[in-house]
Parts: sequence; C-alpha cells; structure tokens
Amino acid sequence: MEVEQLYTDCLAQATYYVESNGEVAIIDPLRDYYTYIEKAKAQGHKIKYIFETHFHADFVSGHIDLANATGAKIIFGPGAKTNYEIVIANDNQVFELGNINIKALHTPGHTLESTSYLVTDENGNDYCVFTGDTLFIGDVGRPDLLDKNSDLSPKTMAEMLYLSINNKLKPLNDRVIVYPAHGSGSACGKNLSKEKSSTIGTQKLENYAMSDISKEDFVKSLLDGIVAPPEYFFNDARLNKTGYSSIDEILNKGFVSLETSDFKNLKKNGTLIIDSRNPLDFESGFIPGSVNIGLNGQFAIWAATLFDLDRKIILVCDEGNEKESIIRLARVGFDNIAGFIKGGIKTWIDEGNEIDLLISVYPEELGLEQKHGKSIEIIDVRKPSEFENGYVDGAINFSLAQIQSKLDEIDKEKNLYLYCQRGYRSVVASSILKANGFVRVNNVYGGYEEIKNEAGVKLSK
Repeated sequence: MEVEQLYTDCLAQATYYVESNGEVAIIDPLRDYYTYIEKAKAQGHKIKYIFETHFHADFVSGHIDLANATGAKIIFGPGAKTNYEIVIANDNQVFELGNINIKALHTPGHTLESTSYLVTDENGNDYCVFTGDTLFIGDVGRPDLLDKNSDLSPKTMAEMLYLSINNKLKPLNDRVIVYPAHGSGSACGKNLSKEKSSTIGTQKLENYAMSDISKEDFVKSLLDGIVAPPEYFFNDARLNKTGYSSIDEILNKGFVSLETSDFKNLKKNGTLIIDSRNPLDFESGFIPGSVNIGLNGQFAIWAATLFDLDRKIILVCDEGNEKESIIRLARVGFDNIAGFIKGGIKTWIDEGNEIDLLISVYPEELGLEQKHGKSIEIIDVRKPSEFENGYVDGAINFSLAQIQSKLDEIDKEKNLYLYCQRGYRSVVASSILKANGFVRVNNVYGGYEEIKNEAGVKLSK
C-alpha cells in the first residue's frame, strides 16, 4: 500500500494518491487532473476511484475531468446531489482497492455531505483517515459555507460537526493517521496548524475539538471570531456541484501569446491585467493599470478574493510562467483568460510603451514620516486578527480583502504608506490603489515583521 500526500502550498490544499496492488484512489483532486494520470501511468497503476470529501468551496476540483479521462468512479458522501454521474456512498460503506479497504464515514458539519474516508490496510488494521475539512490539524472546518438560501444556521451545522467529531472520529484508534484537506493558510478554518498530518491520539491532546469539550463550548469556540468567507467560495462550491469547463479548454483559449497591439486593445476595453511576477520585479516597472499578485505567494486565492470569477483577464508573466499562471487561476474558477503579453514586460518596455513604478521604503523612512510627515496616512492591510496583536501607531486597518471597498475612504491627497506582515499583500494593495488613480502610494518593505524591529517607528497595541 502507498499513501502519498500531494500538497499545493499556494492553495494550502492536500490531494492524496492511494495505491494498492496497482489500483489507485485519488482523494480531493485539483482541477489540473492530468498530474494524477501521468503519475499513475509512470508507475503502471490504474485509477479506480475518485473520492471527494465534500463539495469544495475554495477550489474547483478535478474530479469530473479525471473521471472522463480514466473511467474512474466519483464517490461522494450521503446526500450529495450533482448534475453529473456519481456514486453516493452510504455511511460505513466499504470500497475495495487492491488489497485494502476504504470505508466512508459520514461526518456532516462543515457541509451536509462531508464524509471522511478510513483506510484499512492489508492486515485489516485501521491505518489512516482522510478527514477533508471536517478535522484539520489543530482545528475543524468552518460551519458557515452552506448555500445562502439554506435554512440551516452555522450554529446548527456546528452542532452536527460536534457529533461527527465525537461519534465518528474520536472512537478511532489513537495510532490512525489524520490526513486533512488543508493546512495553515487556508480560509476553510480559523487556526490551522502548519503540520500537514497527525494522528488521532495527538489531536485528542492538542486539538480543542477532539478534547472532552462540551457541545456548547465547542459551538461557541467554533463560531467566535469567524469572519465572512470570500464570495468566490460559494461560486466554487456551485461549480463543483453542477460541473464546469474542462481545464483543457481553458488552456487552449488562454495560452495565447498576444502581440502588444492586441494586448493594448484588450486593456483599453477594461480587461483586467494581472501581473504574476515577483513583487520586487513589479515595483521596478509595470504596465499602468495592472495588479500585481505574485506567483511566489497565494496567487490564486488572492485573485479570487479580489476579483469576480467571470472577469476577463490578460497576464503579464515572467517568460516560462505563463502556463502556471493560467492553471493556478483555473484552479479557483477563472475560465475567461484571454492570453498573455508576448515576451513579458521586456517587450512592452522595448517598444517604448509607458510604464509605471511603485515606490517602496524601508521601515526607517516610515518612522521618519510618522514623526515629521505633515500629510500622511498609514494603512495596515493585514487581517483584523493580525492588526489586534500590534500595529503602527496611527494606522488604519483596511485588510487586503476589503481594500477595494474602502477606496472612497482613502485620501488621494495624502502620502499613503501601506504595510502587511511580510510585504506580499501590501504590494498587491498598492498596485490596486495605483490602478485606481492613487499617485502618492508607498509600500513598506518587509511588513510588520521588519517594522516592529525598527526603533524609530512608534507602535500600538
């Protein structure tokens, strides 16, 4: 038996490749499904099952394309309803895979159809459990992602989750390995650990949800401090239920090298320009109006959080990163990608086209401006929970997720200084301000991690 975790850092998402005696099950595949086909082919394996722990809200799963390409059966938990053919597992139903068994454990609470899958090895011993978004390392899934028309409240879903944890997962052997769908950085839970796996026994000791907590305290802990999910979560969940365009179609349409003239025409017509280069390269020269979301961070998550999935997009990329940029956007539901500028920013500059620059300053300069500046505004683009733990004195907290809704509250006549935790989000936010006509925009290098070490900057808590 082989169990391999295929972790995608930019989505904080885990897919699993389970093999026994040449037969394979894929748990929670990403949209770029051919990765799993290539892996199975290279090892002489056949993909038999595609297990979905639930209707994912934070990415578009590859289950439909993978099933069409391989003939594998798509398995969902009890109550799942789709517009395509699936197998709906009964609670405790067992599926044979080579010399091992995979049992469906219905664990509703994150969603109604949420199901964990327990693997029993060749010797009949419970080996691991794929918990999806039901149980994370150090946390559990959020209970507020049902369709907006649902009559079930987050409190009701949290109560379901409590029962699932206590009746289905806690009784498992302490040695059973816990393989969740997400790790730290995912918005599907509040306080996910950086660890990517654990055991039932360890989680009983370290995860509040697996302790001897009362239902009332569990629900209170789960609901306290929960922030609204990104809007794209509901769109991705819908796509995973109803179906979607093949990623092959998206690549065929979007992997197009655009001449500068074509790029300009699309830009003129209001097409969104996403520049996926490293922020340090972006600030040194970029196409006016473009938004920098670097591939070196949570590129797809921020793109989907900030922009509607139906937006038409053209890309500016480092040469060689064009396909990767398109795939990552497709993973979260962007299907309308029109291409990328041929030759990247170098072509744009070499042809004598206008460029814009982003000014970045070190924390020391922020301290001087804080002390002597007469018309400045400091904007902290971190999450409120980060802001509460310490911030630059006088800063206002407009998180990156809400920055576009706060544009009318930002004074264009002031010198603006933006910072986040380490510097990635502040460049995204600065580029959004520049694209919306703000001129006096300054990004602070290193974010709060560096700012808090600069004696010249006054801080508050």
